[in-house]
Amino acid sequence: MIDRFPGLAPTRSRAVVHDDLVFTVAVAPDPVTPSMYEQTRKALARIDESLALCGSHKSRILSAIVYINGMPLKSEMNRAWDEWVDMGNPPMRACIGVELEPPHIVEIVVTAAK
Repeated sequence: MIDRFPGLAPTRSRAVVHDDLVFTVAVAPDPVTPSMYEQTRKALARIDESLALCGSHKSRILSAIVYINGMPLKSEMNRAWDEWVDMGNPPMRACIGVELEPPHIVEIVVTAAK
C-alpha cells in the first residue's frame, strides 16, 4: 500500500509512505533567505513536519541526500545539520553540489523508517 501526502503543487507529493518506509523531500518555504544556514534550518524543519505527518521522526532516518548550490557553502549547511541531527541515530548522508532553481540553494531528500 502506498500513501501519498499532498504537496504544494498538484504534481508533487509532500511525502510518500510505502509499507514501513517514508520518503520525503524539502526546501525552505517562502520567503526564502539567501543564507545557506537559514535555508537548511527551514528545510530540516519541513522534514520534521513531513516525518511527523507520516508517523516517523528524525531518529528513524535511514539516509539523506543534501543537494546544495555551491560547495563552498557546505560548512554553513553542516552547521545547521549538526544542530538538527539526532546524534544518537545519525543517518547515512551524502552532500552533492548541484545547480538549484533560484532562490533555493539547498534541497534535502530523506528516506526513513516509520
